[in-house]
Amino acid sequence: MNHPMRVVLLDLDGTLTQSDPGIIACVVKAFEGMGLPVPDDAELQRFIGPAIIESLRRNHVPEDKLQQGIDIYRDYYANQAVFEDPNNPGRKVPGRLVNTVYEGIPEQLRRLRERGYHLAIATCKPEYQARPICEHFHIDRMVDGLYGASRDNSRIDKDQVIRYCFESIGFDPAAGDRAVMVGDRWTDIDGARACGVDTIGCRWGYAENGEMEEHGAHEIVERVDQLADAVERYFAA
Repeated sequence: MNHPMRVVLLDLDGTLTQSDPGIIACVVKAFEGMGLPVPDDAELQRFIGPAIIESLRRNHVPEDKLQQGIDIYRDYYANQAVFEDPNNPGRKVPGRLVNTVYEGIPEQLRRLRERGYHLAIATCKPEYQARPICEHFHIDRMVDGLYGASRDNSRIDKDQVIRYCFESIGFDPAAGDRAVMVGDRWTDIDGARACGVDTIGCRWGYAENGEMEEHGAHEIVERVDQLADAVERYFAA
């Protein structure tokens, strides 16, 4: 790896893809399968971003039911083709493909790669789930690497994923390497800060009103077509 590197860490859900319909549908299946009341719409939206186990705990799922809830969620998300495909009406797909790439994202990623940035997806979604999504939508061809949570829950928080990414690519601040996180939730901002990294917030994602400001995003961009310019500004400073 050549140094210094300019690394752009990219969240997946709410940053590159609009994934809420599939995630929420699988969360509903998990609560129904556990025999627990389904959270209200506002709370269901909060499942986008954090690890599923953290969201289940936040909704007071008993410890002895957590693994059951995770297993049901993951089965519908990865295997059970029971949901309508938004990209191919009439076709049934698992929850992970009830998903679309935000318009303009491929062009923004292409522009950043052409300018020499190292693009790395850093997601709290388990890596084995994130990879087929990125392959299906060809996002894997738009970036230089994909780093996610572990299957066994030993690596679930954003700071853990970022450190895993940095270790994998040989990121070395002493050699002049720099990085910025691009994401839409407080988990991105707080996780990046724990690693000494600033965050560019994406208004088109799933943050609640004031969330990114409260957690201290370095800059917030309103539209997808402003992303590459924001990254350029950050590294020029």
